[in-house]
Amino acid sequence: MAKKTKIKKTLVEQILTKAKISHKGLQINALGGELPAEIDRSQIYKTLALTGDKTGVIIGILPITEHLSEKKLAKLSGNKKVSMIPQKDLEKTTGYIHGANNPVGIRQKHHFPIYIDHSALTRETIIVSAGELGHSIEISAKDLADFVEADFADLKEN
Repeated sequence: MAKKTKIKKTLVEQILTKAKISHKGLQINALGGELPAEIDRSQIYKTLALTGDKTGVIIGILPITEHLSEKKLAKLSGNKKVSMIPQKDLEKTTGYIHGANNPVGIRQKHHFPIYIDHSALTRETIIVSAGELGHSIEISAKDLADFVEADFADLKEN
């Protein structure tokens, strides 16, 4: 009989477990792979790292099916303008490579302002990266926001 392979928890999952925050680890490839039938693509949220002309690094979290409004995020964060951090600078800024950025891990190392699109409040749970490619967590948006001290706001392009 084959041994069951236990999936090792990511650091993000370990942090949430230790903090007694309810979440579920998932292995999905949102970038190109097929999603399980029970997962709606708009339930998956991307974590974007930007830099503001006045405040420095800002984190925006919104559905992968949407585009970020840099104007809205700039206004919310007290900047005149914000721009995406170049991919080559991402790991040294957030500690994560493109596709693995996550608010829990970023909050552990940095106190960057974090904004989550208010559409997350209409869902029972959202899915965000767990800090490694192919690993995600399903979590209540409110629990996530409370843990990482995020604000909810309208971040989507109209």
